[in-house]
Amino acid sequence: MEMVAWYNQITLGGVQTAMAKSSVVLRAGHPLAPDLSPDRSMLSSSGLSSNRRRDLVFIVNPRGANGRTGKDWKKLLPYLRSRLGGDCNICESLTSGPLHAIDITREAIREGAEAVIAVGGDGTLHEVVNGFFWDGKPVSDHIKEAAHSTALGLIPLGTGSDFARTFGWKNDPHEAIERIARGNLLVRLPLLPSIMFELILNTISSNTIFCSLNVRFLWDCFIGLRSRIDVGVISGESGELHYFINVADVHLSAKAGYYASRYKRFGNLCYVIGALQGFMGHRNVDLRVKVNKGEWEIYSQVSAICIGNAKYFGGGMKITPNADPHSGNLEVVILQDFKWYDFILKLHKLYKGTHLSVKNVSSRNVHSIEVEDISGSGGVYVQSDGEHLGFLPRKFCILPAAIEMIS
Repeated sequence: MEMVAWYNQITLGGVQTAMAKSSVVLRAGHPLAPDLSPDRSMLSSSGLSSNRRRDLVFIVNPRGANGRTGKDWKKLLPYLRSRLGGDCNICESLTSGPLHAIDITREAIREGAEAVIAVGGDGTLHEVVNGFFWDGKPVSDHIKEAAHSTALGLIPLGTGSDFARTFGWKNDPHEAIERIARGNLLVRLPLLPSIMFELILNTISSNTIFCSLNVRFLWDCFIGLRSRIDVGVISGESGELHYFINVADVHLSAKAGYYASRYKRFGNLCYVIGALQGFMGHRNVDLRVKVNKGEWEIYSQVSAICIGNAKYFGGGMKITPNADPHSGNLEVVILQDFKWYDFILKLHKLYKGTHLSVKNVSSRNVHSIEVEDISGSGGVYVQSDGEHLGFLPRKFCILPAAIEMIS
């Protein structure tokens, strides 16, 4: 099936933004999201530059943060053009609704994009991450070059930017563009990493302050620009797989997140409103848990289970403080027998990440964890990266080093 589509191509060497018309080939077995319209598909086999690896795809949620994301993105474009240089082909795509970013990401990877950059909050990032996978496997480009891997990038502009906090990134889009520029430098100069060691040796032998500064510059340029990060995967009774990059959670926190998503127009206040609604009628439940395919364990009066690939959720709450997306593990934090006043009294500990020493809080690192409801109450909420997924039972696993990220 073929269809004509439009995408925005920003030529970095120029001033004007041009519209390029292209033909997108939609392959059998890769259905579009229900809301994906022909004028929203963005990449094409004919619309890319001759050097496929020079395409940077920016996926923007213009309605994020109550419309502020779209406005801020337009203001960023002049700086983006001036900073990234004339050798980059910037492809811009504005999402039209839920799941659209997933489709755009998959098509970008298939067409050999160098990087896909999520512009928005954790919700947009979540969809882009899910676009890196299809039918339980990583999406690959048509060229099928083993050495080529589309990287993931992030410009935080949404309501919540919890994933960025784990890396210590500020909610500063200009800083994010600098990260992307440095990550892009490594690709443009593929021979320099091999030369770097000789330069470092020469610098050390010279033992001068000036050369030491050069070593520092080279180190900043070439170390840590891109790294492979872990991704969590969730499966349920249907067998459908769902991916997360930040934190997945069960019961009260997931229920609060479900309600909070209805009030994003109020900014970070949505988390407070969601928590208040989540507490209404809340009851702790008995769950059974299986860790790393071991024996089932019973956890009584569970208030919440948080499974972290990264550290923060809920607008800056450091819920899984020891999680590290480079570790190959998920950190699981279980809160038991918490009353509404416990959350209020211990809220400061939850935000600081010092709650692991609190009574009825346990933590462990796992490769996989299965959770089932045995209370008979039914309707135990599950969410990942702030997105509602449904209800228990669920299995959570780690995919080590699954995605290359510009960091």
